[in-house]
Amino acid sequence: METYSFLPVIVGTNINAYNMAISFYDTYRIKPVIVGRATLPFTAYSNVTTIQEINPALHTPSVFVAYLKDIATKYMKPKQKLLLVGTDDLYVEMIIAHQHELAEHFTFNYMSKELMDQVYLKKNFYELCAKHGLDTPSTYYYDCTSDAPFEEEVMFPVIIKPSDGVQYYRNPFEGLQKIYKVESHEEINRVIKLIQSGGYRGDLIIQDYIPGDDTFMWDAVYYGNQHGRGQLISFAQVALQEHEMTAIGNYTALLTRYNEEMMQKLVAFCEDIGYKGFGNFDLKYDERDGKFKVFEINIRQGRSSYYVDACGYPMASMFVDDLIYERTKPLAYVTKPMLFTVVPKYVLKKYVKDPVLQQEIKERLKAGEVVNPLFYKYDNHLKRKLYLAARQVNYIKKYRNSNWQGQ
Repeated sequence: METYSFLPVIVGTNINAYNMAISFYDTYRIKPVIVGRATLPFTAYSNVTTIQEINPALHTPSVFVAYLKDIATKYMKPKQKLLLVGTDDLYVEMIIAHQHELAEHFTFNYMSKELMDQVYLKKNFYELCAKHGLDTPSTYYYDCTSDAPFEEEVMFPVIIKPSDGVQYYRNPFEGLQKIYKVESHEEINRVIKLIQSGGYRGDLIIQDYIPGDDTFMWDAVYYGNQHGRGQLISFAQVALQEHEMTAIGNYTALLTRYNEEMMQKLVAFCEDIGYKGFGNFDLKYDERDGKFKVFEINIRQGRSSYYVDACGYPMASMFVDDLIYERTKPLAYVTKPMLFTVVPKYVLKKYVKDPVLQQEIKERLKAGEVVNPLFYKYDNHLKRKLYLAARQVNYIKKYRNSNWQGQ
């Protein structure tokens, strides 16, 4: 087999892009090319992400493809592969939609467009889950092209969220939230009208509310190689998530767990459908029936997925071993005890209410089994230090001012 060097091309400038960048740097001492539509402090103020290519129209499909081709021309060298890694739903969706054109210039591992439509649109995803034995919350659907009121009998409260997140966020409006928790049919129909006013015309998910605070939420990271075989699976309990309504579902603290039965179920699901690349499951434990209910699978690694690096399984190596060295490895279960956090210790101590988790957090901190990727040891950019100090203070303010009681 021919040997190649490689250069990562990371699409996105957010916290997820930064985590992927330091994964590549920590594992291979390679600084990636960062491609985005705007600079963000996560990647702008960094010694690791110094190679940046910015195009404000990158979110436009025709520009996206043409610009990435220009990037390939600029950085391609003989016997070198360009590894393309998306860190945002929109960018991953466009890579998959245009993969035949991009494959002439880049190496990457993503599913087919047909499978993406099945897993990314939540209505289709829940049908897949039912077929393959994954539990999901009781769910109803509303077509936003309709003018009729939603009148189906549901058990309140319910959660309302878009089936198509990319289309939803392309149509911002005043009052936009990631999810809505409502208590009556009147509220359901008010939220429907609000979302329609922004131009969203996809399906809405109207879903059974599963009781429980942040600690009832769970996270799993999966990697399937280019042949659709599972290479990595993790399972982690959420200790805290963002409490602003536009950011619910973004986890700020996690504790790794080992649940072989659930991990195997998630792997079997992914292998059965031929899932390739990283997937990040969001789940919630339903104490009413003792089951983990799957909400979604993000078609990329998540912003909190860096904990698998801290446990000895660098995300960068998943791509490189698979696509550069073409190694097929046995499925790895993440088992190491680890606390992932991007918030200050003060926030953890004050806002994680469960005394058992509080004690475990203290033990993880004392044992040094903790990772905050934003404070990466090789990144000492002065502006970054100032930005992160301000960000830590802001987290204290955000949690103090929030009245979020859990999804």
